[in-house]
Amino acid sequence: MKALIYLFRLCKGFIGVVAMLSLSINQNLHLASALLCLMGGSAGAAIADVTIDACVTENSINHPSLASDMQSLCGLSSSVGQLIGYAISGFLVQLIGSKGVFGLLSIPSSLVILVGMITREAHGHNVAYKRVSQKFVDAGKAMWMALKCENVWRPCIYMFLSLAVSLHIHEGMFYWYTEAKDGPSFSKEMVGSISSVGAVGSLLGVLLYQNAFKNHPFRGLLFWTQLLYGASGLLDLILLSRVNLKFGIPDYVVVVGDAAFSQMIGRLKWMPLLVLSSKLCPSGIEGTFFALLMSIDHIGILTASWGGGLLLHAFNVTRTQFDNLWIVVAIRSILRMLPVCILFLIPSSDPNAAILPSEMLKSKKGDETLENQNMEMAPLVSSLDQQLVDT
Repeated sequence: MKALIYLFRLCKGFIGVVAMLSLSINQNLHLASALLCLMGGSAGAAIADVTIDACVTENSINHPSLASDMQSLCGLSSSVGQLIGYAISGFLVQLIGSKGVFGLLSIPSSLVILVGMITREAHGHNVAYKRVSQKFVDAGKAMWMALKCENVWRPCIYMFLSLAVSLHIHEGMFYWYTEAKDGPSFSKEMVGSISSVGAVGSLLGVLLYQNAFKNHPFRGLLFWTQLLYGASGLLDLILLSRVNLKFGIPDYVVVVGDAAFSQMIGRLKWMPLLVLSSKLCPSGIEGTFFALLMSIDHIGILTASWGGGLLLHAFNVTRTQFDNLWIVVAIRSILRMLPVCILFLIPSSDPNAAILPSEMLKSKKGDETLENQNMEMAPLVSSLDQQLVDT
């Protein structure tokens, strides 16, 4: 189900790109209507994503030993969907045009609807709708109590800062790839193929985490991945200095290797944070609290984008001026390593153990049996539990 939802989100983003291109071509398409459609698609994807995240988080709390496996499954599905999207998007636009792509990309949305129709769950009768506002208040209080817990706010600070200082300078590198006189002079289609290779690196990162590092303590794994993530940014300096050409290595080979390695290390760094986030969610508000944690992370990503733009502007890097781009790359790589200094905020405990206090993980007695009967991925969890007992 996570794979279908991710494909829907991927197609939604691709639809947004095609929609903007169509707006510049077809003057009869009203801008407000297009924006409303995109907002509706984003809202639907967000609701579906929060729902599946709540299921994964609930199962991570009930079965801590399977938290890494479930996040790896979600990451694998995301990487596969991303790889498919990058590989066929440009080809489809050239083959059937933007209108044909709009029609074709409605299929993943229909699949998500199908998943919602066949999902088994208990329907509650006699719902007290008058208590909805009180439930919102109770959920807010529970979230505030969770954020005041030291085991929760410390990792939140680390996740925000580690993302915020990883500045994004993709725009500067893109223009250097495509328009710099002494640059590689890549075509835009070639840059798209590089993104596809990056998706392969992301997929390898998920597989590597699942098979080699899922049982490693959070702090130790994040230490090495953060250092490697900073070092991976230095590969851009090889391109900017043109050292690779002196050894007969084509620019495309270096860029492809950089994209694959950076995405692989980035995914290795992100996977333990996802597992950690799933363990920070109290029972009863799993989806809401996980969405809050992801919002904090996205604010960090947005801060990194703003910071990267300001850094490019400060060193006068434009689409035609690249003299100081190497300085920007060096600063970005150094900043990527700074989160190592605040790793003490991350728990160094066993990743398979619970992090929250026991009273925050208790479910309501009346709902516990019902939730176990209708739990998502119950057959998978039950079979794995039985295998653990047999061994």
